[in-house]
Amino acid sequence: MHRQLAKILDSIVIYNNIYNYLEGQLKEEVCNGRGMDDEAGVGLLNPYAQTKVGNDTIFGWWARFQEAVASGADAVNGTIGALLEDDGSLAINQVVDAAIRQAPPVEIAAYAPLKGLPAFLDLAVTLALGENRTKLEQLGITTTATATPGGSGALYLAAANFANRGDKVLLRDRHWGPYKGFLNGCGLTYATYPLLPSKDSSIPYVDIAGFNSELEKLCQSQDKVMTWLNDPAHNPTGLSMTAEGRMALLDAIMESASRNENVGHTLLLDAAYHLYADEPHGWAETIAEALDNGMPWPENLLITISVSLSKSHTVYGLRTGALVSLHPDSAVTERIGTVMGVTGRQTWSAAPRIAQYTVSTMHADEQSGAAWAGERDRLRDLLVTRRNALNESCSKLGVPLNPTMDGFFAWIESDDPTALAEACAEQDVYLVPLTGGVRIGLCAVPLSQIPRVAEALANALA
Repeated sequence: MHRQLAKILDSIVIYNNIYNYLEGQLKEEVCNGRGMDDEAGVGLLNPYAQTKVGNDTIFGWWARFQEAVASGADAVNGTIGALLEDDGSLAINQVVDAAIRQAPPVEIAAYAPLKGLPAFLDLAVTLALGENRTKLEQLGITTTATATPGGSGALYLAAANFANRGDKVLLRDRHWGPYKGFLNGCGLTYATYPLLPSKDSSIPYVDIAGFNSELEKLCQSQDKVMTWLNDPAHNPTGLSMTAEGRMALLDAIMESASRNENVGHTLLLDAAYHLYADEPHGWAETIAEALDNGMPWPENLLITISVSLSKSHTVYGLRTGALVSLHPDSAVTERIGTVMGVTGRQTWSAAPRIAQYTVSTMHADEQSGAAWAGERDRLRDLLVTRRNALNESCSKLGVPLNPTMDGFFAWIESDDPTALAEACAEQDVYLVPLTGGVRIGLCAVPLSQIPRVAEALANALA
């Protein structure tokens, strides 16, 4: 019991450091008894900087869970977006951890090349495409990759380069909240289409009609359109599209690009959680199948994939990811590689080296690669077991969860998500209210506490 408590407290210390970092500027505002002044710094901050106010919702609710634990409550943590073991400690892929600790000092201390270590860039393409990489290359698809500070860095590269300032980027109406910040910081806004289709749709888990409608609107007003699609293992719902849905959406965007030949089309696949999904490389398989069946790839279409090592290799703090781009014209991918490298240089210089070296070296060895996969499978099984238990418990209690298949989260729609989350918090179950519903962090909830989450939701809804 004492050992489990110690592990939980260790995890709290780790996350508290993150939270304190995010809270730093807000705390400074109340120093010397002075409350936050909306006019403070107006003469120093540009108009966009002045819009940066408040606290991150997810970390705010996680802090409330911490406070409940500190007060002695038997609280349930469904807030944080990191995978925890059932004893509450941070889940770490031990194969990756051991490899990092054995790395030569120079691989820790030295700069990486501006675009990334060549071996890592090659690995990033394989992580994005899986066993379909060879087939896609045989079908004439060329690729480029740029190392980034986590998947967030990859999203920034896309926002900074694939849309014009003032453009709207197309998102599903349920999406990871920080998307808005990446887009706003690059002078962009967004349009949305529904997460789920109407009941009379023949294609599950994707609203093709809504997507087509919003895409066409953007094509009429912009000469570049970009859509961000977090699939599979969507954050915040855990939704994954089917092969039929992927093909329908791919066909829709290729048809739009062919019809609007003067409008550049970019499909960004946010693959942050894909290696925990049942079909981790489903999109690569769908693209290969479409090309193999004769679907033409329009010159004005780019497909790009945001890869993150944070979740798949449990190295959140080492901030390592990549943006992988696909196009049939090598001149296009070469140009994109140059642009992304220059953007990275002008923003963060070079992405951290140590994880690039460690992970690429580890995967180059068949034995250590298999060992990593075994650990990843163990962690994925944690999530599968918890999700199955939540679905079963909610079904028994009549709690209307959204469809959820893969990854770290589950979701329940709500017209008043804050009230729903507050009602759960009164029962010492801490979840995260977001636009349109409440996110359930299955990654953090121990299996033994899953029934409490379902019961708290049932009571709150009642």
